[in-house]
Amino acid sequence: MAPTGRFSLLLAVGVVPLVLLGADASAAWAVLLGWLLVAIALGSVDLAFAASPRQVAVERELPPRLRLGETARSELVLRNLGRRMLRAEVRDGWPPSAGVHGRNRSRIRVPAGEGRRVSQALTPTRRGDRVTAAVTVRSHGPLGLWARQATLAAPGRLRVLPPFRSRAHLPSRLTRLRELDGRTPILVRGQGTEFDSLREYVRGDDVRSIDWRATARRSDPESPGAAKLMVRTWRPERDRRIVVVVDTSRTAAARIGDEPRLDTAYEAALLLAALASQAGDRVDLLLWDRRLRGRVHGASGADLLARMVDTMANVDAELIEADWAGVPAQVRGVTSRRALVVLLTAADSPGSARGLLSVLPQLTARHRVVVASVTDPTLEAAASRRDELADVYAAAAAERTRLDADRIAAAVRRLGATTVTAGPAELPPALADRYLELKAAGQL
Repeated sequence: MAPTGRFSLLLAVGVVPLVLLGADASAAWAVLLGWLLVAIALGSVDLAFAASPRQVAVERELPPRLRLGETARSELVLRNLGRRMLRAEVRDGWPPSAGVHGRNRSRIRVPAGEGRRVSQALTPTRRGDRVTAAVTVRSHGPLGLWARQATLAAPGRLRVLPPFRSRAHLPSRLTRLRELDGRTPILVRGQGTEFDSLREYVRGDDVRSIDWRATARRSDPESPGAAKLMVRTWRPERDRRIVVVVDTSRTAAARIGDEPRLDTAYEAALLLAALASQAGDRVDLLLWDRRLRGRVHGASGADLLARMVDTMANVDAELIEADWAGVPAQVRGVTSRRALVVLLTAADSPGSARGLLSVLPQLTARHRVVVASVTDPTLEAAASRRDELADVYAAAAAERTRLDADRIAAAVRRLGATTVTAGPAELPPALADRYLELKAAGQL
């Protein structure tokens, strides 16, 4: 039993005769007691006519997943299995991160034997599984004085996937990939390491592509004794292995701009995977700190991105140091062939980068390695501000951070790897561009 606001108002009305009879104490107390008895009697009768909330069947309709920033609708179907009219207030138990629109309560009237649908819009604010376990139904009587309340099991799970905003850069990169593949009419064909075909020389072709042996075997019927110049065409490498290792340790929890480093790493990994799969390469994903937090292996095409976003959804940064010594073994477990290994991590602090630098020689001895990290775009502005004393201190700290990042990048390059650094919005396309550069040069 739960009293309502109407019952409190009914009790408050009893103060009026109490004030009017204030001179006669005994009469005032008698009126007060009588009014309380009347109110309780009305509340009891009202409660008796309230439908039982335990005779309500609840069914939930919910999409299994959506991307962060999108809106889904949670549908509850409530069926009144009792014999009385159900006048109820329904509250769904979603957590605040589910992003419920408006009040999380709905009023319904359900005749006996019928059902009603309650719809609610959800715009989640965090990745991962947003879970609700129950629905609370508070059934009122005809007067709305007292209510019966019950919590009914109605489990629901909504998986919120990474938003993949960087897919906006995919069409332009696919155009460049088609140019490398020679499928678009351009003046100079894309270069690679795999021989494609022979064709006649046309003006604008690179003279270094002329195949003199094929030219000697091809006579020109229009000019007796002369030969047709033949050139080799190349296509970019295909069926190469790309292993993307995302650092999920404490450094990935730092916020750069409006999102954690980890979310930026996810965006970069997804764009690279989408581009590489279109190029015919095979992509594997490892989420690692001191243990393997997630892995995607053996997927291709549309299934690759679906499995990647599903794996990323529930993995957040752990406040522990990364164990980089275990990464070479994880890469060997994925492929024994030479591969492009992309390490998405923070490379701006000498302390946190010490473990990374120690294992780079093991990786660069067998693979092409790219270390990609996000930089804070506010550092440059902070380093140039000198107006007040506090600004000077902030500028010194920003300059020190930039110098540390430059030192680490130089150390990475000395150990045989390449680096990609950019702000949160620029890192995914920058990493995709580096992949295209390596593919065009035949260095995968």
